[in-house]
Amino acid sequence: MYGANLAGLLDGPAHWAADEAAILVGDRPERSWGELAEAVARRAAGLRDRHGVGAGDAVALFASNHTAYIESLFSIWHAGGVAVPISSRLHAREAADIVDRGHAKLCFSTADVAADLVAEVEVPVVVFGEDEDAALLAPEPIAPVARAATDDAWTFFTSGTTGKPKGARLSHHNLFAMTAAYLADAATVTPEDSMIHVAALSHASGLMSLPFLCRGAAQVLPPSGGFDADELFDLLATGRRSTFFVPPTLLRRLSAHPRAGEAAGRIGTIIAGAAPLLPADLRDAVRALGPVVWNGYGQGESPCTITANGKAAIGAAVEAGDEEALRSVGVARVGLIVRVVDEDDRELPTGEVGEVVVDGPTVMAGYLDMPEATAQTLRGGCLHTGDLGRFDGQGRLTLVDRAKDVIITGGYNVYPREVEDVIDLDPAVAEVAVVGVEDPEWGELIVAFVVPAADAEVDEAALDRRCLDSIARHKRPRSYNVVAELPRNPAGKVLKGQLRELAAGSAHAQR
Repeated sequence: MYGANLAGLLDGPAHWAADEAAILVGDRPERSWGELAEAVARRAAGLRDRHGVGAGDAVALFASNHTAYIESLFSIWHAGGVAVPISSRLHAREAADIVDRGHAKLCFSTADVAADLVAEVEVPVVVFGEDEDAALLAPEPIAPVARAATDDAWTFFTSGTTGKPKGARLSHHNLFAMTAAYLADAATVTPEDSMIHVAALSHASGLMSLPFLCRGAAQVLPPSGGFDADELFDLLATGRRSTFFVPPTLLRRLSAHPRAGEAAGRIGTIIAGAAPLLPADLRDAVRALGPVVWNGYGQGESPCTITANGKAAIGAAVEAGDEEALRSVGVARVGLIVRVVDEDDRELPTGEVGEVVVDGPTVMAGYLDMPEATAQTLRGGCLHTGDLGRFDGQGRLTLVDRAKDVIITGGYNVYPREVEDVIDLDPAVAEVAVVGVEDPEWGELIVAFVVPAADAEVDEAALDRRCLDSIARHKRPRSYNVVAELPRNPAGKVLKGQLRELAAGSAHAQR
């Protein structure tokens, strides 16, 4: 009946834990497992009957974390569709571009972001909690639509060095393999566990919910809707063994929090990722919270699953003072072959630096509607990550640089070109280059170097307004440096390394 449909992940808990809480807001139950499974089947019927969603049709989710988010995600799969989750932090114009590029027939949203989106898209926008959302739940439940393992399930939009969104096509098989890998080599999950979504369901927190959902572990939404350290410690005190995803910035805040000692024995796993973790971050976290940190390395193209430094390994490395182990991102995940290769894709020996390439069941089918980018990224049948790293004698991978210019600030990827394209539209700007500079709190801060147009004066406030009107707030530069010219190599390429050195050597006021 299901074929390889991910909707089947709910079958087990819907039967053997039907009356137990599946979705909670704080400690208040919103859906039991039985109610969740029925709502998914009803909502799938509504998608089919009211919006014509069938096998292979895309449905976007541009929404903050909400009690209906997981329900809607599974209803898309139940109806045979493809989910296109979009970060609610994006500007409505950015989200509208993804809705269009993802070929979505409609978009689920939340009231805080829906109004701006409606003005930008032509497809229906269904707002959680409003009339059309309620109407989707009215039909009788339908049986799930059978899907093949290789059929698309989730289009994960991630930007390349050009800044243009690329939709990584993740199949049902890819996400089943991701789920199995977590259960095999990350942590045991039981119905006594819970997952607290302090991070966005549109990205890693939502992807990593799958191994917890299939094991009947409750999904908990903080009443605040996001990360609040005191609120999180209050939730940890409710009794369940809790897991949650955080970027390094938030892990540092938890480690330094005066209530950190209260968490002993209440945390299952802290899934840390989305940006590099420093050895000091891991030492502080283990000492404050215990050996509960799991450092995963993955990409949207191989969702959350390339290598990992496990909880026990990190705890042992902290105890032994093994800095090399703490700097690594661990060993290859179950079922994956991870190698380091040279420019000709020849595998390099231990200790030598090259590009990280991945082969295995989590690797995407390709990019949506981008055959050339697909061919380049998946050449030779392997995922070419664009990251540079080296293996040590214990099979641990250490990342040494990013071949792409991505800036990671607060756990969010920002691609310089998309910021540069916005600033370049200002008539007072002749040239612009955007770089990231290391910051102990945010990982990196975004810094812009601007060359004024002839006889023009650059207005930093105007540039800030332009960015806020066009791109997500977290993508705007924290400072603007007006320079006479940009440093370039003989071929004319901007030397961003020099700009990073300049940025690091100056004081930047945080806005």
